[in-house]
Order: sequence, then structure tokens, then C-alpha cells
Amino acid sequence: MTSELALCCMSHTPLLGSGDPGESVVQRVDGALRDARRFVEAFDPDLVVIFGPDHYQGFRYELMPPFCVGLSATAIGDYNTSAGELDVPQALADDLVVHLLAADLDVAMSEKMVVDHGIAQPLENLFGSSAAKPVIPVFINSVAEPLGPLRRIRRLGAAVGEFVRDLDQKVLLVGSGGLSHDVPVPRLRQSPPEAVAYIVDKRRTPEEQKAREEAVFQAGQAFARGESSLLPLNPDLDEQILQQFEKGDLSWFDAMSVEWLGKQGGSSIHEVRSWIAAHAALQTAGPYRTESSFYQPVPEWIIGFAVTTARPRETTR
Repeated sequence: MTSELALCCMSHTPLLGSGDPGESVVQRVDGALRDARRFVEAFDPDLVVIFGPDHYQGFRYELMPPFCVGLSATAIGDYNTSAGELDVPQALADDLVVHLLAADLDVAMSEKMVVDHGIAQPLENLFGSSAAKPVIPVFINSVAEPLGPLRRIRRLGAAVGEFVRDLDQKVLLVGSGGLSHDVPVPRLRQSPPEAVAYIVDKRRTPEEQKAREEAVFQAGQAFARGESSLLPLNPDLDEQILQQFEKGDLSWFDAMSVEWLGKQGGSSIHEVRSWIAAHAALQTAGPYRTESSFYQPVPEWIIGFAVTTARPRETTR
């Protein structure tokens, strides 16, 4: 027998629940997240594989892999998420690493993976806790330059899909991040040494983390007022990307240059890599059908916020 697969991709933002975009927007986003929870609850997965980025909390330039599988993982508890251990099935994670290496993918592995809100927030939104389900976290670098070509992300997702497809389990594939948004983070070669230190190897104290979170909140407020140098959101590009996922045409991303995408959608639109990987994994079970797709640009959160769910066509009802 083969596994039954399903997918849920969603944006994450450190400003969810803090910056106020207005009641109507909050209700729309809450409704989309509630629908996603219902979809996931009905599917009731045995295993979750989540593709997600990190924001210089668990991975820094002291060692920055393009991909990494967590063999155990701890959530740091930033931006209103909870700290604690994830329930990682170690034997399965070990086997996944072996499978990916055999598929000619030079994936890293971590016995002490630290995840931030980029992975913890979607798990909490879907399950109430990042430890509620057995989960294998797959880190995809989407922030630290330089970034590899998008075609490698599709290859990674397909290889993960080939692995989970044969487990004879119900497996939920989660992609976390995006869509268009620019973020106020230091850049390795363009920032002063004291700022660069935090993205190379310096850890923040609790007080420094609190100050950082307040600075991000203020950046969101300035962005919403039109008083920011950050790139504007790009709803047209976001909608085009969502349409490509709905078509199932993932090869469309292969020819897309990293530089062009960043110029059009901001520095952190590269988190769409997690969506590409999740959809490529789902596609190993055959053509899929997008069951729901939500999109809302939210300047107060500095993000084009999206949520989608999908299942293989042969299992949709």
C-alpha cells in the first residue's frame, strides 16, 4: 500500500495577532486558518512533514546549509509561539536523510535543530501545538544569500514525496512562508559589523529578542502608513504564483531567477521555496487538486498572506 497525502501551505508572520490590520481583514484571515484546520482535522495525519525557513535563530552564517532535515528539533518560542520539543520520529527522519542522499541531494542533518516561528507558527495554527503530531522539519534556506536555483527546491520536494509516498501512512505536507514581503534584516555584505554579528554567530539575550520583536512591530506600523523604504507588496505576482500552484505547473518556477524574484516580491518572497517543495512532494502521488486558496495582502503584517490546501485528484471528494 502507499501513503495518503494531503497538503496545506500558509504564510507566517511575526506580526500575526499584534499589528492590527482592521477587523474585516482579521476575520478573513481567521476564517482561512479555521478552514485549514478543518481540512487538516478531517485528514487526521499520522505524520507531518513541514518545509520551512529560519530567520537567523536556528541557522546562521557560521554554517548555513541550503537544506537540513531535523532528526530532533526544539522550537525557540519567538513572536508569540511556544518554546518546546517537537515530536520528531527519529528513525523515519534518519531514513529520509539516507533517501535524500541517495537521490543525489546534499542535504544536511541536525540532531539539535532549532526552529523559530517559521515552522512553529503553522504547526500551532493547524494543531494547537508544534508537538501535537509526529513531525519531520525540513529547513530550506530562504533568507541567507546566496540562494540556489528554484529547480533544486522542486527536486528536493519530489524526493521527499517519493519517500513519504511509500510509508503506508497519512502524511500531511506543510509549506510555510511567503508570499511577497520585504523584511528589515541585516545583509551580510551591506550591514555594519554589530548588525552582521547577529546573523553570523551571536545569540540574542531575552532582552535583545524583546527589543527586536518591538522593532519589527514598529516596522510594520511604518510600512502600513507608507513611511517605509521596504519594497511594497506585490499582489499581482502573488496571485500569479498561486495560479501556477493551482495549475500544478511547478516547472514554471525552474526558469525563474532568484534576483528577479527578489526584486519583484521583496527579500522574503523566497520563502515560497517551501510551497514549491510541498507541492512537488504532493505531486509524486499524481495530479493534485487545490481544494481551497485564500489570499489577502496585509500591509500591517508586511506580507501577502495566503493559505492553500490540496489533495491528489483520485482522493478528492
